[in-house]
Amino acid sequence: MTPTRCPCGSGLPYADDCGRVHDGSAAAATAEQLMRSRYSAFAVGDPAYLLTTWDPATRPRTLELDPGVRWTGLEVLATTGGGLFDAQGTVTFRAHARAGGQDTVQAEHSRFRRRDGRWVYVDGDPA
Repeated sequence: MTPTRCPCGSGLPYADDCGRVHDGSAAAATAEQLMRSRYSAFAVGDPAYLLTTWDPATRPRTLELDPGVRWTGLEVLATTGGGLFDAQGTVTFRAHARAGGQDTVQAEHSRFRRRDGRWVYVDGDPA
């Protein structure tokens, strides 16, 4: 089921926000927008989008999402670079989830770069 509000926390309808990036009708303009769209892809269960937006140098061959994880919120803590005219950037965030009846938090300092004019996720370190 497609959510009404975008999972990334923008407050916009999913179809007008990350949904447009997921279906290819819009591209992420900044590293933060790509990170938010990737979080939303986890939330809506779209591993193909996650693989497509992953730098080929660090991307796994396959990606299986855990159907038992329900992503419940995103906090963007900091960004560096990653703007319209930048070649690279970082985003530090906390992603909240519920799995196995337990609330969990994944905190990451993610690195992004432009590849052929589009932002891609390179890798990240626990934050």
